[in-house]
Amino acid sequence: MKNNRWEKNLGVLAILFSLCLSTPQVIAERIKDLTSVSGVRTNQLVGYGLVVGLDGSGDQTNSTPFTTQSFMTMLSQFGITIPADAKFQLKNVAAVAVHAELPPFAKPGQTIDVTISSIANAKSLRGGALLITPLKGLDGKVYAVAQGNLIVGGFGIDGRDGSSVTVNIPSVGRIPSGAMVERKVATQFGGNGKIIFNLHTPDFTTAKRLADSINDLLGPNVALPMDATSIAVQAPQNPAQRVDYLSLLENVQVKPGESAAKIIINSRTGTIVVGQHVRVSPVAVTHGSLTVTVREDVQVSQPNSFGQGDTVVVPDSTVEVTEESGPMFEFSPGPTLNDIVRAVNEVGAAPGDLMAILEALKQAGALKAEIMVI
Repeated sequence: MKNNRWEKNLGVLAILFSLCLSTPQVIAERIKDLTSVSGVRTNQLVGYGLVVGLDGSGDQTNSTPFTTQSFMTMLSQFGITIPADAKFQLKNVAAVAVHAELPPFAKPGQTIDVTISSIANAKSLRGGALLITPLKGLDGKVYAVAQGNLIVGGFGIDGRDGSSVTVNIPSVGRIPSGAMVERKVATQFGGNGKIIFNLHTPDFTTAKRLADSINDLLGPNVALPMDATSIAVQAPQNPAQRVDYLSLLENVQVKPGESAAKIIINSRTGTIVVGQHVRVSPVAVTHGSLTVTVREDVQVSQPNSFGQGDTVVVPDSTVEVTEESGPMFEFSPGPTLNDIVRAVNEVGAAPGDLMAILEALKQAGALKAEIMVI
């Protein structure tokens, strides 16, 4: 049954490879899809605040004194003084961490989404509201302020007998458009007279082709590849002109370079993905397995009718060793993925066997590809 399922997987892999062969090997893509613009990036923000209005599912203040301290500090800002020895049972309050991503070119007055996570022992944030919380960047400056009612996708139910049911994560919530931007982030977008495109996947061939495509459109030496990742393009100084200029460039079509020969193996699921450029040198492979079966039985030993002795139970062990035939198959010079799949499929190799075959080919220097195990 196991081999049949694996044969089906290999058959699907062969079909996918055939489809890859029937389509063009290199498809032109837009610069917008291949790169990001240097200086145009998001920035992470984080803050600490309180969620109030919970239905008894907040922090247990006996084990989380910082929740009580934060609550007293908040009240003191409103002129309310509480004795230092006062005892609180703030079951409807939870200390939380608030984080968000500030988009590039975000301006004061715009809103962004925020995520709120409990940092103590609150059971659920459902029904709570986040009080005003400043969000800071790594430089310690406040860039946004968050506040609002939480949307929680999970919930939990407890029974009197101690049983409980939890769906999703009730201690994490979101507030869409829950933070207002208070400070913009300075960018270096084309400020030095150049726009730099950074490839998502570094590749020297793609970098050269991208620069050539821009130069074919705008003239020689307008774009220069700096390395396998970055391409510098001359840009106008006027900001409005840079926007029009970039709008033109990001829609230029580029044929990316083909990826290197690579095999990716998922050791948990047995999934194997083989790239189309994988090649194997002439080599012969034998495949087989050894099965050892141990069976334990018991026999009853009785004395003769007139003999003097006791009836005893005697163990009876049977050990069998079965060695399957190891068929040998040969890879001709430079076989493709389709040849590899067909050859391995013919001998009925299981996922673990195929992994071992590929690794052995790699160690023997016959496999021209990189193997990645995830």
